Amino acid sequence: MGRLTYDGLVKVDFDDRILSHLQIVIGAKVRRGESFPFTWKDDPSIGDGRTTIWIHPGCALVYKFHGSRMPTINRAWIDALIHTANSPSGLYVVPEPPEGRPEESELSQ
Repeated sequence: MGRLTYDGLVKVDFDDRILSHLQIVIGAKVRRGESFPFTWKDDPSIGDGRTTIWIHPGCALVYKFHGSRMPTINRAWIDALIHTANSPSGLYVVPEPPEGRPEESELSQ
């Protein structure tokens, strides 16, 4: 389990694989100067609700990974997360889709 720390106050644990994908999406939006909400479902141990933070270029974010290896990145998952981040409701974690290979999509056309 990795941890995302927001402005030193909010700390939330995510699987390293999810956290790696979130780091890419959040980093891309912040580099472009974009602000957006990020919502996640809370762990049942802290009430089983949900939390939303406002991500903006001036906020302090720390990504702490438990493992030392970078997981493989699923481009389809990045695209799905970016789609949510660009929506009015903002970024939220969606299930990881299967990674499509170009030759598979070309055969289906």
